[in-house]
Amino acid sequence: MLPVANKPVLEYCIENLLRQGIEEIGIVINPGQEVIRQKIGNGERFKARIQYIIQREQKGISHAIKQAQEFIGNHPFVLLLGDNLIAEDLKTLISSYRKDQSEGAIMLAPVEKPQDFGVAEIKGNEIVSLQEKPMQPKSNLAVIGAYLFESIIFKAIHEISPSPRGEYEITDAIQWLMNQGYKISYTITHDLYSDIGTVPRWMDANQWMMKKHVGEQVILGRETVVENCIFQGPVMIGENCILKNAEIGPFVAVENDCTIENGKIDMSILLEKSTISQFHSISNSIIGREAYLKGWHGPVFNHLKL
Repeated sequence: MLPVANKPVLEYCIENLLRQGIEEIGIVINPGQEVIRQKIGNGERFKARIQYIIQREQKGISHAIKQAQEFIGNHPFVLLLGDNLIAEDLKTLISSYRKDQSEGAIMLAPVEKPQDFGVAEIKGNEIVSLQEKPMQPKSNLAVIGAYLFESIIFKAIHEISPSPRGEYEITDAIQWLMNQGYKISYTITHDLYSDIGTVPRWMDANQWMMKKHVGEQVILGRETVVENCIFQGPVMIGENCILKNAEIGPFVAVENDCTIENGKIDMSILLEKSTISQFHSISNSIIGREAYLKGWHGPVFNHLKL
């Protein structure tokens, strides 16, 4: 639910599915994530049908898929990790699956440090092995959180054992399929993507998504009040905000009901109902929900309250 360019990452996932005509969507949540159900709803505003699937114990991605078996049935399905932002259109993943007549497909991306990722070894148009954060990787192609599977994946999930960290790993299930002779194809993206798992990656994703969707524009939400401000785009301001005597931008995304007064801010994210007032300069920062900052006379870096 973290916002990137003022939209939760999960909504980008839903929109990517809808572009491929996928309108029946299951979202796996744990009992403490009811806020997702409240914010996303039943899919009506997306013109989709959304069902929520409860995973009571967090035992890995394969375990999450297992909870969705009744929802999926015998149909092929696309799996997206809800905290991954992928600019690549999913049609390339689906095309790889159809063209190669495989039992599954994975989206890969070249990375500088494959030791930090799940890594695929490829041969021709197939994946032949997967390694999780290998010391000596066999390629620089990382698994980035977009998959397509046929229902045979459920058999694989029932066959594998927990990893040393106690989770049912998706890489183990895919490797089981390949060991049994099933074909897993792939597509390689050179477009932007990010796992929004750290503050720096969140900030980077916000900037490239704003550049892609906003360009150099300044976008102001409804009923936002602006007095004596200077803007440098891209800037995205939500609804019901108050902006006074401020220099704002570039790359500033502000959610609804925020106040910015008497200061300069750039390269930053303000979450909803936050206030910054009478400050000198804020840069490369995240101001959390309902945070209040007043009278600051130096730069702020990565001030975060979630």
